[in-house]
Amino acid sequence: MVLRVLGIDPGLTRCGVGIVDVAPDRSATLVHVSVIRTGPEESIELRLLAVARGIAAALDTYQPDALAVERMFAQHNLRTVIGTAQASGVALAAAAERGLPVGLHTPSEVKAAVTGYGNAEKAQVGAMVARVLGLASVPKPADAADALALAICHAWRGAPAAGAPTGDLTPAQRAWRRAEAASRS
Repeated sequence: MVLRVLGIDPGLTRCGVGIVDVAPDRSATLVHVSVIRTGPEESIELRLLAVARGIAAALDTYQPDALAVERMFAQHNLRTVIGTAQASGVALAAAAERGLPVGLHTPSEVKAAVTGYGNAEKAQVGAMVARVLGLASVPKPADAADALALAICHAWRGAPAAGAPTGDLTPAQRAWRRAEAASRS
């Protein structure tokens, strides 16, 4: 059975959207890739609305089986973190509204899944995405390639939805779940 995954590289200025079909033999096929763009001069509510509408359109048009979103650990620029978190929230709400399972993956998990090395450079990730999908060139901008990498990672790792049993989680995912649980206590 083919698994269709929509990957979201969240952001307010550029939100990457990548959809792949992955067969049981791990072969992957590009279904769709785009970048939702908003201008920094726009009000936050209009920017979030544009991101929400773009994600909703992709979900409704391509009917994925699951959604994968980048999970951020930390970043130095607080404005970027807030905008990325808001865009992530929009994606998560859209998935919940449709009853889709969601996987949250750190950049290191995505890099390790796609390149075999958790500290790979963006160029290496893009090159592997192009190779895995049989593309003549790396999708541009990097947000597009990152969204596809997230979708591929989710399908290949078989990550369970949030709240699912942790038996199939990687050590990093189990550690993250423990840290999340401890923060709620």
